[in-house]
Formats: sequence, C-alpha cells, structure tokens
Amino acid sequence: MNAKILDGKAIAKSVREDVARRAAELAARGTRPGLAVVLVGDDPASQVYVKNKDKAALEAGFAVRTLRKSATTTQAELLALVRQLNADSTVHGILVQLPLPKHLDAGAVVRAIDPAKDVDGLHPENVAKLVLGERGLFPCTPRGCIEICDRSGISLSGRRAVVVGRSMLVGKPLGFMLLARDATVTLCHSRTNDLPSVVRDAELVFAAVGKPELVRGDWIRPGATVIDVGINRLADGKLVGDVAFAEASARAGAITPVPGGVGPMTIAMLLDNTVIAAARAAGIELRAGPLAAGSAAVRA
Repeated sequence: MNAKILDGKAIAKSVREDVARRAAELAARGTRPGLAVVLVGDDPASQVYVKNKDKAALEAGFAVRTLRKSATTTQAELLALVRQLNADSTVHGILVQLPLPKHLDAGAVVRAIDPAKDVDGLHPENVAKLVLGERGLFPCTPRGCIEICDRSGISLSGRRAVVVGRSMLVGKPLGFMLLARDATVTLCHSRTNDLPSVVRDAELVFAAVGKPELVRGDWIRPGATVIDVGINRLADGKLVGDVAFAEASARAGAITPVPGGVGPMTIAMLLDNTVIAAARAAGIELRAGPLAAGSAAVRA
C-alpha cells in the first residue's frame, strides 16, 4: 500500500488564506486583528519561530507587535508587560514565546495572560473549557492535527483513535478534541504496556511522544491514518518524526511527513485563534473552519 501524503504546507496555506479573508472582513468593520509576541532572551530556535510567526501574521493582515526583552528580564517586569498587553484593546492575541530563561516561572506568566487573548490556548481557563466542551481558545498544534484530517476528508466520528503522548501541549488536549468529535480515544505513552498492539488497533494514530521513529511500520494497521506530530533532529542533522515514515507509509492509508506535515499547521492555527479572539472582542460573528472542540464551525 502506498499511503496518501497529507501535505501540511498546502493545508496550512489554505488555512492562512481563510484567516486573511476573515481578518480583512474584520478590518472593514473597524477591527484589525492585533497580535503581540513577547520574546525573552536570545534562544536561536525561538528567534526563528518568532520571525516566522511575525511574517505569517503580517501576511494575514494583522497588526503585529514584537516585544524583545533581555535574558535578564525579571519575573515582575515580564508580568507587568503581560498586564499592559491585557489592558490594550488593540491587542487581541498575546503569545509569550517558550521556553523562557530558567529563572522565570513560565506557568505564572501563562496564567497572567487574559484567557480571551491566550492564543496559545494554554491558560487553565481555556484548558477547562476544552475539557468541559465550552467555547474557548485551544492549543494550536492539536487543532492543526484536527484541521489536517478535516481538510483531507478523513472522518473522525466513530473511529478508533490512539494518541501516543500525554503532554499538556499536544497529547492531552488532542485527546479531548478527538472525544468532542466523537472518536473513541486511547491516550497512551512510551510506558504503555505492549504499545505496539495498542497502536495496531487504531484507525487513527497520532504520534506526539518526542522519541525519534518510536512508532514502527508493523505497528500500523493497514489503511490507518497516521498523523506524526514529532520533530526530532538526529546526530547527522536529519529531521525525523516519531513515526518510522518509510515503514509506516507502506501500510498506512494516509500519513503526514516530517518536516512538512503538522509543523506548518501550528502557526496557521495560531493565526486562526487570533482572528477568532479579535472577532469575539468586537462582538462580531464570523464563519470559520471546523472547531476541534465539537461544534460544526468556529463561531466568533
């Protein structure tokens, strides 16, 4: 079997085009979506991520503000900046780039962000809304996984889904998103007993455990959909996912590559969360793409 390759770059481009259309509609009605990105320190990877986010947000028509702070910034100074952004009505989305320098409490910073502006979807209030099935802002990478399936015509309802990974960034929220879409979900991890047999039972496999090529080809049920969230750099510099791609492609019905699969969707869904937040702040209802938390469409 030759698996269909699910092109995350192309899907993300389509999402960004939808976001730009909705941002233009909002701007025409007096609200230009505003995104504030806070970068503390000079971590090279974070510098690249922020540059890419800024570029994508500008292309979507957002007002983008990048606030660069030194690595010596104190907790009090960072919290004061977050409070300032919370109070700024032109800012609809706040993103504090993680990881932060070790002397800063990232959890406290996330909790200080206004949940209505928490476009990363990490505030405890938004986590609770996801669990309760209420309207909120939800984590970008899990939303990207759902969006890939939706835009590729892959049904979730009634399907047996296995999520390998239990992080608060991906695994746990993705499990709740899948449950809200009527999938039957098994949430497991690298220490699950007989993990290969658990994965073999799945019609949908989501790998997000952070271990290079952990999921082997013979773990995959013939015809299953495989969404690989992992991105790992090997000693030779090669990027690989959490799934042994060549092996799995021989058995899967559809699969995401690494790179070029889930990765591009994260920024796309960040932009989507920002335009949703802007519309809600303005009291404007916009039609949007499928919502991972259950309803047929995102309603602003």
